[in-house]
Amino acid sequence: MTKRLLVAYDGTPQAEEALEFAIDEWGGADITLLYVINPVEAGYSAGVGIPSGAEEWFEQAKADAEELFDEAAAEYDVEFRTEIAVGRPPQTIVDVAGGDSDDVDAPAYDHLVVGSHGRTGVSRMLLGSVAEKVVRESPIPVTVVR
Repeated sequence: MTKRLLVAYDGTPQAEEALEFAIDEWGGADITLLYVINPVEAGYSAGVGIPSGAEEWFEQAKADAEELFDEAAAEYDVEFRTEIAVGRPPQTIVDVAGGDSDDVDAPAYDHLVVGSHGRTGVSRMLLGSVAEKVVRESPIPVTVVR
């Protein structure tokens, strides 16, 4: 029985589908939305090279995540726990799902739900897949929603 559910959430249509599925399947569970801030994306932003630019970018990324959480709570009329983490999305999602402990017998969550971009063939091989990496490395069961 799933009591603690983690949903990787970035506001994309795939993440929306994953959240809707999670609510439909495990509406009674304690649902946590996880937003991962990828520091690699900071390198593509104007002003990051100046001393305060990186900090401003990070603060804006956190504010964007909070806004997404608020919108999701309003749209689905469900109370969620929220978490913002920093790192490369696949590994960060796996780390949060497993908790801070190296003990896989005591993970922080019972189940993880992620959206899939549905890439296949060459594009999947070239671009990689967050969902695929999460499925391969997760210490808990994962549901990938397309």
